[in-house]
Amino acid sequence: MFGRIIALILAILLIPIFIILSLIIFLNDGFPILFIQKRSGKNNIMFNLYKFRTMKKETPDIATHLMKKKNNYILKSGYFLRKTSLDELPQIFNIIKGDITFIGPRPALHNQEDLIALRNNYNISSLKPGITGWAQVNGRDSLSIEEKVKYDYEYLKNKNFRLDCLIIYRTIIKVLLAKDIS
Repeated sequence: MFGRIIALILAILLIPIFIILSLIIFLNDGFPILFIQKRSGKNNIMFNLYKFRTMKKETPDIATHLMKKKNNYILKSGYFLRKTSLDELPQIFNIIKGDITFIGPRPALHNQEDLIALRNNYNISSLKPGITGWAQVNGRDSLSIEEKVKYDYEYLKNKNFRLDCLIIYRTIIKVLLAKDIS
């Protein structure tokens, strides 16, 4: 509940940023402004994850790292949004809705059956997904699925306030340095 209140406060404070980014996306490629994608949540319950749109409208619905010629699909503003992780800001509304939290394993794409199955083997799906997590701050997009699950499992086994603070700190550093983002 505390996280949802913080997210609501952040959403209100970030209204000017949301307006500016929405205008940039609209001028770059029109509507829609948000990208909505099915993701696997706690106990594998699917939900709609919100992000600012960084890809063109006709982009295939697959993980970016699996795309051939992904640069053909990224909007001009998309490079900046991804590099700064500003595309993730609308996930604040997912926190308010209760789909995700600030810290937890990143929610798997609906079609990442291998990641979902491996997480199920280690009971990681019992955790509510997060905007950031232990795997995110230990490699993010540069990690293999097995490595992500290893870090997610470590988080499951060692979850505590101190680790959450470390994850928040390391997330800020990663975002500021724009590290491990593809």
